[in-house]
Amino acid sequence: LCEKLQASGVTINRPPRDGHMAFIKTPDGISIELLQKGDALPAREPWASMENVGSW
Repeated sequence: LCEKLQASGVTINRPPRDGHMAFIKTPDGISIELLQKGDALPAREPWASMENVGSW
C-alpha cells in the first residue's frame, strides 16, 4: 500500500521501516496509522533507510 500511495504523490511521514507500521497525513492534517495485517514484512529498501518527514 505504501508503494502505491507514494507513487500517487502521498508523503509517507513515517515509513514502514519495521515492516509493520507507517503514518501518512491527510491534506487537512489528520494522521492515519497504517498497520500490516499479520506478521511484519521483512525490512527492505527504500523504507529501511528512509527518514521521517514532518510530524504525524
